[in-house]
Amino acid sequence: MECRVALIAVMVEKKDNVGKLNELLHEYGDYVIGRMGLPYPKRGIQIISVAVDAPADVINTLSGKIGRLSGISSKTVYSGTVFSD
Repeated sequence: MECRVALIAVMVEKKDNVGKLNELLHEYGDYVIGRMGLPYPKRGIQIISVAVDAPADVINTLSGKIGRLSGISSKTVYSGTVFSD
């Protein structure tokens, strides 16, 4: 199986769906390398970075599901290297 390492950047502008976001991250937990959250009270947002190691379709699915949550957006950056498991 070919895997990629990627970073999913998540901006939370409305806290209504944070529970659903955490459920998704838990559901895909086997692929998560680590995550870091930064509250930014001055602007009323939370910035979360999620590092993952997974097949590209899994990364795309997770990022898409996150981005479809109301008040939450996501963008993904991939490493240039494809790894074989």
